[in-house]
Amino acid sequence: MDDVTTLYRPVGQLEFDLIKHSGRFPARLPIQPIFYPVLNEDYATQIARDWNTKDAASGYAGYVLRFRVRSDFLAEFPVQTVGAKQHQELWIPAERLEDMNNAIVGEIETVSVFRGSPVSDII
Repeated sequence: MDDVTTLYRPVGQLEFDLIKHSGRFPARLPIQPIFYPVLNEDYATQIARDWNTKDAASGYAGYVLRFRVRSDFLAEFPVQTVGAKQHQELWIPAERLEDMNNAIVGEIETVSVFRGSPVSDII
């Protein structure tokens, strides 16, 4: 079996529903030039719990997904540190997302789910 790398992806409700339906990551929108899986569960949890649950576009829900990708495919994408040392991700160009989907080994799994609620400013 090929060598694989475990990655994580924090997603909101809409993206989760699309992935659940197809078993693959959906195409990026034109305003999303990269797909960025993260390298550790703690970072994915931070995004899903602290950002997605407060975001209307995410449906006030955050999911942490885990998946494995052939390491030979990922080798061309250097690790990007985007904050503290644990904030590491890969930047995969949107036009390579289908290739990445094809390099996934096994299933995309749900690791955790976080729910928020809309904040009302009505008193």
